[in-house]
Amino acid sequence: MEKSTSIRNYRDILIKFQSLLALVILCFVLAMMTDIFFTSSNMLNVMRQISVNICISVGMTLVILTGGIDLSVGSILALSGALTAGFLKFGLELPFFDTFIGFTIFGAVLIGILSGTALGTFNGLAITVFRVPPFVATLAMLTIARGFTMLYTKGFPISGLGQNYAFIGTGWLLGIPVPVWIALTVVAIAFFVTNKTRLGRYIYAIGGNESAAQLSGINIRKIKTIVYAIAGGLAALGGIIVTSRLDSAQPNAGASYELDAIAAVVIGGTSLSGGKGTIGGTVLGAIIIGVLNNGLVLLNVSPFWQQVIKGFVILLAIIIDKSNTRK
Repeated sequence: MEKSTSIRNYRDILIKFQSLLALVILCFVLAMMTDIFFTSSNMLNVMRQISVNICISVGMTLVILTGGIDLSVGSILALSGALTAGFLKFGLELPFFDTFIGFTIFGAVLIGILSGTALGTFNGLAITVFRVPPFVATLAMLTIARGFTMLYTKGFPISGLGQNYAFIGTGWLLGIPVPVWIALTVVAIAFFVTNKTRLGRYIYAIGGNESAAQLSGINIRKIKTIVYAIAGGLAALGGIIVTSRLDSAQPNAGASYELDAIAAVVIGGTSLSGGKGTIGGTVLGAIIIGVLNNGLVLLNVSPFWQQVIKGFVILLAIIIDKSNTRK
């Protein structure tokens, strides 16, 4: 009896720290295979690269905690980034009123975040009001947002956005890249919301048992709509960072970003069934995905094989998640 209890305890500890163990092993393997991996410049580069995924993954975590999924974040990222770049560079013309409106960086960024939030809200309403399954609703938005991005940009990048705007994606503050500060702020706010607020408790309750949550008086429609709106706004924030870093809004930006976000969330221990997971775990998952991407590039692995490897990593993470759920 004591032996079986001890084995169970070891298994529980292993499950709890499996993401951290995976990161340590991955870093050890990469350090053995390339001398560049643990250099300060490469570590800062990894931190900058994962900042966008952390922003998106935090929003994805909230969605998955409610038992949903959001496949549209990559397209929302692209459209919001394009709108931000377009309003900043070209402003807004109103020929009917013979008026031109110019935008400051703050105004253009605000437009981008509001547009992402609006698209996320549309996702939430489609899911809660019209009872469209989250997979279908967000898949439709993936196509809609990508189409609007192509229409707005006419298939061409919007470039030359200025040094001040570039500071968001390439600047430094106290020796740390600005995107890292943005990601840390997002994580801190999300951690507070999920652990210290009523909204956070409601999100976990809905994912744990939606019927029980509804019977207890929780407004399911309102909470889910808020969650999808937050996910859209954070995807837009990621789009602004990407656009600033590249000094260009690319029509095809954000392709497959939703897969990296889902992978980070699942690897971080959030259950796809909802109701279980942490923001800290998601950050750890995003770091693992970022380190994996960086390591594959340093090892000169073909981009095609990179997609294959990441696909297997996502599949393995889901299998582990399902196995842990059953146990």
